[in-house]
Amino acid sequence: MTDVKLKFDGRLAENHVLDFYDAARAMTGFQRSLALTTHLVMNGEIITQAPSLKNAEILVTTPDAGSWELVASIVGVAWIAGTASKDTPLGHLLYSVYDYVVANTLGFHVNYERSLYESHKDALLEKKITPEKLDSLMEKTESSIADMHRPIVASKTANQAGLFWITYDGEKKIGPEMSGLSYDYISRTVRRDEVIAHEGLVSSYNVNTFKGRIFLPKEQRPIPFELGDGARTSSNVNFITSSLRTNASSRGTTDGLVTLHGNRLESSTGRLKALIVQDISSGPLIDL
Repeated sequence: MTDVKLKFDGRLAENHVLDFYDAARAMTGFQRSLALTTHLVMNGEIITQAPSLKNAEILVTTPDAGSWELVASIVGVAWIAGTASKDTPLGHLLYSVYDYVVANTLGFHVNYERSLYESHKDALLEKKITPEKLDSLMEKTESSIADMHRPIVASKTANQAGLFWITYDGEKKIGPEMSGLSYDYISRTVRRDEVIAHEGLVSSYNVNTFKGRIFLPKEQRPIPFELGDGARTSSNVNFITSSLRTNASSRGTTDGLVTLHGNRLESSTGRLKALIVQDISSGPLIDL
């Protein structure tokens, strides 16, 4: 068994209460984000509905006084058999994947190569957990993580919230603090009308959805992109897949640079969230 805590602080939460409806929405989002993440780690598959979780259950204890705290316990076949806990490789993998998903969803880049892959290479390969599946998991859990903000942004019965992984030695923070600012990032998107060029290295791509991620040196983080209807040509797809292959075989170099010309999707504060690509050119951006 392993435990994860959702804790709200500030305002009415200091008196150990929250708005009932918003607390229920937050609990549902908490459970769903855990269920989808646990299923991927346990089974190597992406699901969309929390009840589809296999080989594990997520139980909940009575909310504790201490601001407002809720502990979810993940139990299942591997936990009962003693092969997975908060201090075993599978437990560490679950923590790392959930931390990666929460942080990236809220706009704080976690380097896949230096965190997940470097620490859990064998387990990731065994479970067939690829960057593409992690991207899909983030898409599926984004609304759930937004729901965990409800007491903060709807009823305003709390100021902030945090997720914590409970270990034998104490607690480990999961992702950044949730606040009104993190909610603005996850919930509000502004599409810029102008087409802007961004150069980078493709790190993942799904040929079925025309979606992927590109590492932009100027941003120092990978950015999701989607090919617009007019950009879904064979030549553009070749540019994308060629950059992906080169990037995979020549890590740490600028070989495989491509330039995406597209519309920026930004948060309300102007932080780049994604690109809708209208055209692609091979090679780095050329200043005229």
